[in-house]
Amino acid sequence: MATEMATVQQDTNRQDATAQTPPAPTPPPASATPASSASESVPSASSASGSPAGVPAVAASVARPFVTEARRIVVKVGSSSLTTAAGGLDADRVDALVDVLAKVRSGGEKEIVLVSSGAIAAGLAPLGLTRRPKDLARQQAAASVGQGLLVARYTASFARYGVRVGQVLLTTDDTSRRAHYRNAYRTLDQLLAMGALPVVNENDTVATDEIRFGDNDRLAALVAHLVRADLLVLLSDVDGLYDGDPAKPGTSRIAEVGGPQDIAHVEIGSAGKAGVGTGGMVTKVEAARIAAAAGIPVVLTSASRAADALAGRDTGTYFQRTGRRSADRLLWLAHASTPQGSLALDEGAVRAVTEGKKSLLAAGVTGVEGDFVAGDPVELRDSTGRAVARGLVNFDAKELPRMLGRSTPALARELGPEYEREVVHRDDLVVLG
Repeated sequence: MATEMATVQQDTNRQDATAQTPPAPTPPPASATPASSASESVPSASSASGSPAGVPAVAASVARPFVTEARRIVVKVGSSSLTTAAGGLDADRVDALVDVLAKVRSGGEKEIVLVSSGAIAAGLAPLGLTRRPKDLARQQAAASVGQGLLVARYTASFARYGVRVGQVLLTTDDTSRRAHYRNAYRTLDQLLAMGALPVVNENDTVATDEIRFGDNDRLAALVAHLVRADLLVLLSDVDGLYDGDPAKPGTSRIAEVGGPQDIAHVEIGSAGKAGVGTGGMVTKVEAARIAAAAGIPVVLTSASRAADALAGRDTGTYFQRTGRRSADRLLWLAHASTPQGSLALDEGAVRAVTEGKKSLLAAGVTGVEGDFVAGDPVELRDSTGRAVARGLVNFDAKELPRMLGRSTPALARELGPEYEREVVHRDDLVVLG
């Protein structure tokens, strides 16, 4: 099959505006504890001596300037840090976290976006459930009840500091499609500009298995990129990444990670202790990897040490930036979208997409799998079936078979001008590593 190596029009890449306006300062009560400022450089040591289980280590002096210099910060907190194992919100835990976050933003120089799990867990007890259900329908019912309770608790707690809370519920569909993505960014950016504190969660009530983030750790990493954050802080019930089981003696906390190679030898656990969330250390490390590769440093620690983490002290595990920011929506497309089908490409099309950074034209497509519609994410596969890229397709699955291998001008002549466009535009395509 001949491949049409057509030159793609040099159209201007579509980018979102990135204007940011600092929120108006809101003074907290005098009893709040001030956060420290940084003056020392990040230590090069990759591990620190572990503490016995249940005994907090003494926080060192300020050591992480990238943390204290961060202006826009995304903080993610897990279900186990907000609720009891039996279900239901722990008001004292919520208030303790709010105390820290309100103090950090009190000077007016820092903005906080809170990605909070806990909706499903908060809805368990009110619905008479003793544990997190496995079926999607009951999870969504619990989320419907729990999300209201969760936001009401945050609203009341932040009100003690005169801070307004805005709820933002997202699905992957909201963030992989261009118009939805822009709207998500504009909403979050405007909330911050108006001095509100966004509380973000996955929209569990309407999300299906096919369009779920699956865990809020990954959602937090992607939100950090969406809002152009300077720092991501992941809070859990574990005070960092360890080189072994932190409950066993002889293990050490890994203080700093320079890249994936630094923890290639570490066996990472996947289950949380409380049993009310979906993530574990695996999802947190993956979220840190996504954010770091997008140019955002990450601190992973326990919720009880949030103040130390945000003050730049040597607590938890610090993940250095390993890459630069990419086109915003493409990060979401690579890490948050669920392909609804796949397109098989010939060798010329594979080279054009992966090496030439070109759009995918019908002439290079040799096969179609799946039941998708225009705008859905699909995988682009080579002759061996390996996924080489992912993109948003411009045609329904049922339209593509008659287009395979045909030139764009020929399609326009025979089928009409609406077929004179790319199967996947380069602006809607990300090459997979």
